Parts: sequence; C-alpha cells; structure tokens
Amino acid sequence: MSEHAIEFLQGWIGEKVHCQPVPAEIEKQAETLARECAAKAAEAGIPLEDIQEEVGDIQELIASRLEEAAEAEEREANSNRP
Repeated sequence: MSEHAIEFLQGWIGEKVHCQPVPAEIEKQAETLARECAAKAAEAGIPLEDIQEEVGDIQELIASRLEEAAEAEEREANSNRP
C-alpha cells in the first residue's frame, strides 16, 4: 500500500473512530464508518483495494478499534472508582 494510503487511513481512523456508548452498536457503527472511509478515500484518489491490500476488511479493522476504545474507556472508568 502506498504511503499516501497508509497516512490517509491512519488519519481518518484517528479522527472518526471513537468509543461508542453502547457496545452493541459497534458493528453498526463500523459498517457506517467503513462506507464513509471508502468514500473519503475515493475522493482523495486512494483506491479501496490499496487499503484492503494492507489491512484487509476495513469494517473489521474499524470494529476492532471501536472495541479497543470501549475497553480502554471501561478500564479508565474502573480505575477512577474509589
């Protein structure tokens, strides 16, 4: 994958992928974000195939990042309890 595609994906995920308040919504949100990412990549001249070649299914990647964010938030909430 080109450096441009990698930079795009990293920046886009950092900007758009945040903890979801309801973990059950992660898959739905990942699907929506994957479509948005693909559209923005196309606007930037980056073929979706270039991204998928490097990371595989972007919806799965985004869902994984959403789950990680939810787990990190839960750990932080638990560590702040008296």
